[in-house]
Amino acid sequence: MKDQPDIKNLTFEECQAWCLRQGFPAYRAQQLFVWLYRKRARDFAAMTDVPQEMQRRLAETFSHAWPAVHTRSRAPDGTVKFLLEYGDGAFVETVSIPAIGRVTQCVSTQVGCKFGCRFCASGAAGFRRDLTAAEIVGQVLLVQEALAPRQTTHLVIMGMGEPFDNYEALLKALKIVNCPWGLGIGARRITVSTVGLVPAIHRFAKEGRQFELSISLHAPDDETRGGLMPINRRYPVREIIAAARAYTAATKRIITFEYLLIHDVTDTPRQAQLLVELLRGLDCKVNLIPLNPVGEFAAQAPTVTQVRRFARALRRQEINATIRKPRGRKIDAACGQLRLRTELTAKALNAAKAQSFAP
Repeated sequence: MKDQPDIKNLTFEECQAWCLRQGFPAYRAQQLFVWLYRKRARDFAAMTDVPQEMQRRLAETFSHAWPAVHTRSRAPDGTVKFLLEYGDGAFVETVSIPAIGRVTQCVSTQVGCKFGCRFCASGAAGFRRDLTAAEIVGQVLLVQEALAPRQTTHLVIMGMGEPFDNYEALLKALKIVNCPWGLGIGARRITVSTVGLVPAIHRFAKEGRQFELSISLHAPDDETRGGLMPINRRYPVREIIAAARAYTAATKRIITFEYLLIHDVTDTPRQAQLLVELLRGLDCKVNLIPLNPVGEFAAQAPTVTQVRRFARALRRQEINATIRKPRGRKIDAACGQLRLRTELTAKALNAAKAQSFAP
């Protein structure tokens, strides 16, 4: 049935509750989770140690949809980008990034984005809708199957969309991928990235989970940050830093600040000094990201020398700074680039068809 809820929207506890309501023992939920997430069964009838009556009721009650792979691209460095298409024609992106001893997957939470950061292509084609928990988890399932035997070991929720703008679905998806009978990815190997939705940062601190938090700061002052990220008008830099300090105090976790290095905009000695002053005394690290140019943002990436100079300025003041190695540039791996190009191409083709049939 078209309106059946997707089984992957249920947490383990919700699966247990469903089993009990249906008259099945609670342990059947563990079997179901193993089939869904470890064995990656696409059909309830394939779950051979689940009673046939339970298989029948599952099929009557739930759907179990996987996204379709629209495009798959592999870069020379091993990065693989998937453009996925859902049943309603929505496109999202997910990227698998291999490294020695780990495979990190970047996962999307929305179709497009509302927040309009100037350097990001995610929102350039507009915001369409939130993803469900099932659609978020489905990205991980699909990549696990596509790249087997290599498996995702770390998740970064920093693909298309703002995770905290889709909070309920995000948290449910995180519980599923973290569940030992689900995908079993440890909480400390899962990082959620936000543009700085202050109320959600406070809420996340109270969840009692060990997930990592990353804040997209990208500039240490309101003037520069406001020019790059419109959300800064709602939640200025000082409010974000105050929320970060409250988060580290409540969770005892180190917080990460993502900082985009843009030539002559955010990479100057003055910006480095302002950043040091802003973060002094805060238990944090700064992940420096050289700009990955997108056609929608007319700016230049810094040179390697400029990147290293900025990192040294932070480290001299005892700010833990790392430099992210650019990955996947040859396959448009920056968030939203492939979706944007695909949708613009589709619009152009549709326009051309309409014109060809015009009287």
